[in-house]
Amino acid sequence: MPDPRTERTTVRPVSDDPGGGGGLGTFERLLSLWVALAIVVGVLVGQFAPVVPETLSRFEYAQVSLPVAVLIWAMIFPMMVQIDFGAIVGAGREPRGLLVTTGINWLVKPFTMFAIAYLFLIVIFAPWIPEELGRQYLAGAILLGAAPCTAMVFVWSYLTRGDAGYTLVQVAVNDLIMLVAFAPIVLLLLGVSDIAVPWDTVALSVVLYIVIPLAAGWLTRVALIKRRGIEWFDGVFMRRIAPVTPAGLIVTLVLLFAFQGEIILANPLHIVLIAVPLIIQTVLIFYLAYRAMQLLQVRHAIAAPGAMIGASNFFELAVAAAIALFGLQSGAALATVVGVLVEVPLMLALVRYANRTRHRFPDPASDATSRSTST
Repeated sequence: MPDPRTERTTVRPVSDDPGGGGGLGTFERLLSLWVALAIVVGVLVGQFAPVVPETLSRFEYAQVSLPVAVLIWAMIFPMMVQIDFGAIVGAGREPRGLLVTTGINWLVKPFTMFAIAYLFLIVIFAPWIPEELGRQYLAGAILLGAAPCTAMVFVWSYLTRGDAGYTLVQVAVNDLIMLVAFAPIVLLLLGVSDIAVPWDTVALSVVLYIVIPLAAGWLTRVALIKRRGIEWFDGVFMRRIAPVTPAGLIVTLVLLFAFQGEIILANPLHIVLIAVPLIIQTVLIFYLAYRAMQLLQVRHAIAAPGAMIGASNFFELAVAAAIALFGLQSGAALATVVGVLVEVPLMLALVRYANRTRHRFPDPASDATSRSTST
C-alpha cells in the first residue's frame, strides 16, 4: 500500500482555483469583498426584515443557536476532513520548523494578542469605545488569538511553494493541541480581562466546534479513502464539498450582521478601531515565526507556511465560539468577523513578502523540488 503522506503531497489544495489556473480561487481572492457584502446584506436584513433574525433567534438550546450551529458545522467540516493525522509521524525528519510553529502558536500568539488588543481597545481607544463594549471586542480578539489557522494555510502554503506534506504535519499537530489548549487559554485570558465565562460553556464550544467536526472529518476521511482511494477522495469528494465552507461562512455572516446592524450603524468607526490591533498582531506573529525560522536555517518551503499558520486565524472557530459564548449580537462576535474582513488582503501581502525574501533562506533554488523529495 502506498504511503498516504507521499500521495497527499501531490494533491493541490482544495481551495485552489477549480479551473486549474492555480493560486487562489475566486472566493478566496475576493473573500474580503464577500464579507463586506455580507455586512451590507445583513444590516439591511436586520433593518428592513427584522422578522428574520427574530424568528431564528427562537431556535436555541442551552444558549446555542441551532441554525448558526448547523452553518458553522458546514464551514468547519470540509476543513477537518482534509487533515491527515497519519502525516504526524513524518515530523521528526525536520523538527525545527514544527517546534517554531507550535511554540509561536501556543506560547506567544494568544498572549501577544491579549496584550495588543487590551492596549488599543481598552486604553488607547477608550475615548471612542465604551469600556464594556471594549471588553467584548477584547474577548473576540482573544478568541482569534487562541485559534491558529487550520484551513486557509493550505492556500498560503501553495502560493509560497511550500512543502505540502510538512504543512499537513503542522496543521495536524496544531489541531491536536487545539483540542486541549484552546479552552484553558481562552478561560485564562478572559479571566485576566475580567470577562466572566463559565467553564462548561467554553467546554461545550470546544466539543461542538472542534471535537465533533474533527471526529466526523477523520471518520469520513478514513472510510472514504478505504472505500474509494486517496485520488478519488482528493480529486472528487473534496472538490464536491469545497463550496460548502464558503456558502456556510457567507450565510453565517449575513445572519450575524442582521443581529449586529444596530451596533454597526451606531458605531461604524469601531470596525476600523478593532482592525488596528488585529493587523498589528498578524504582522508581529508572522515576523517572529519567519525570522526565527530564518535564524534556525529552516527551508523556506517550511518556514513560509509555518509563519502563515500563526499569523492567520481559524476564524470560523473564533466566530463560532464568540456566538456560543456571548451571543450573535455581542461585540465579541463582531470583533471576530472584523478578523475575517482584514485577514485575506493582509495575508496576501505577507505571501508576496515571503516570496520576495525566499533568497534569505538555505537552498532557495532547491525549494521547488524539495517538496517531493523530502518525504
